Amino acid sequence: MSRDAHSDRILILDFGSQYTQLIARRIREQHVYCEIHPPTLTAAEVRAWQPAGVILSGGPSSVLAHGAPSVDREVLEADVPILGICYGLQLLARDLGGLVESAEDREYGRALLKVKEPDHPLFRGFDGGAERTVWMSHGDRVLRLPEGFQVLATSESSPFAAVAHGSRPIFGLQFHPEVVHTEDGGRLLENFVKGICGCTGSWTMDAFVDEATAAVRAQVGSGRAVCGLSGGVDSSVAAALVHEAIGERQTCIFVDHGLLREGEREEVERAFRDQLGVPLITVDARDRFLAALAGVLDPEKKRRIIGHLFIEVFEEQSRRIEGADFLVQGTLYPDVIESVSVRGPSATIKTHHNVGGLPERMRLKLVEPLRELFKDEVREVGRRLSVPEKIVGRHPFPGPGLAIRVLGEVTAERLAALRRADAILIEEIRRAGLYDDIWQAFAVYLPIQSVGVMGDERTYEDCIALRCVSSVDAMTADWSRLPHDVLALVSSRITNEVSGVNRVVYDISSKPPATIEWE
Repeated sequence: MSRDAHSDRILILDFGSQYTQLIARRIREQHVYCEIHPPTLTAAEVRAWQPAGVILSGGPSSVLAHGAPSVDREVLEADVPILGICYGLQLLARDLGGLVESAEDREYGRALLKVKEPDHPLFRGFDGGAERTVWMSHGDRVLRLPEGFQVLATSESSPFAAVAHGSRPIFGLQFHPEVVHTEDGGRLLENFVKGICGCTGSWTMDAFVDEATAAVRAQVGSGRAVCGLSGGVDSSVAAALVHEAIGERQTCIFVDHGLLREGEREEVERAFRDQLGVPLITVDARDRFLAALAGVLDPEKKRRIIGHLFIEVFEEQSRRIEGADFLVQGTLYPDVIESVSVRGPSATIKTHHNVGGLPERMRLKLVEPLRELFKDEVREVGRRLSVPEKIVGRHPFPGPGLAIRVLGEVTAERLAALRRADAILIEEIRRAGLYDDIWQAFAVYLPIQSVGVMGDERTYEDCIALRCVSSVDAMTADWSRLPHDVLALVSSRITNEVSGVNRVVYDISSKPPATIEWE
């Protein structure tokens, strides 16, 4: 996204909160562009970005701790609306002359917000009384406000739950308006973004397609690109967008690494060659990947092996395409955040092969047209580019494929069993009309043998775990409450149709503390 593409945009400075991505998501829902950057941005860099408003996120640190993340003081003096959330509020209080203390009782979870100034622009449109349930998550609290601030709302443990400066556009919230547990949190953020910052909501996916295709044309110039097509939503939409930008100067390379879902290779070839008319090369590398994964048990090592081997295959194929010096990848915003700590002091959770650990020898320059989008935004883009709904609407699938859904060593036999079990699960939730209500549904192969009985014989065989989750953007997720009759049917079919499996379990872990994938 070019910096002059929109005057309507919000800058989020990330102090490491697990909810920072939700802030961005809520703002994007209002068709306002925003980006997340580390709080180390200088005032000059903030001014150059020309935001309509700045949000200071929450974070796990205490503003009282030595070395706690801070912000350039000149940013707070800029003539631009500022909203501090949780840690952001405490930072404002500390740096503008107030007093912050370590609270005796940590306030975490739901709290009752009592709005003292319901006519204030921050609370405009709050119908139905002056009390709201909000979500708190903090250890420190503001003991004394800086000079010039007024109290807008309180809670039982936070006398300064919402505050505003009397003459400057500086606001602070002790609670988190971005989480779903906060009533009217979206309205409050909209009041700040549109009412106070003056954003108009002009950033749409139609506008994004126009800007992104122009950016791709500018980046690639008269060159050629290859796309690492996996068949998932992300790479498919990236390929379609780049095809829109440079046409047949992009060649898609689809690698059948033997880690695909049932029928996926045929489906991708049909969609891209026949329906979209995109140049496509299919590479059968099943034996090569299985050989590289033989004996590998560590999940991170699996990811690195697969990611590096993908790049090797791309390089080999691209050398046969005259002039190809760009590699298109479907990297998304959550991939970037979860893979490397590039924006603020957040922790690395796992390596994603699209963005982490790329070989230094890779000669292709990356084109990542979707790297600032969330998954649902990518689906919107795909529909505008006429990508088949069966691909656009499909559940997320990890870059390393079924390799990270086979716990332990990856073998052809385990992959075959997992592939069939996964297909049975998808078939039955589609038949029950549940597929579109679930963010992600898949099977996991567990090499844990247990006693069973089939017919009159005792068995000692492996286990399949089913994982179905509900989510908005994969940053948090909850397990899906599938009807018991659907689960019973899936279990019965798997134990009857999948050789070597005599037990099926259902994963009821949420994210956090678990991740969506098992590896």
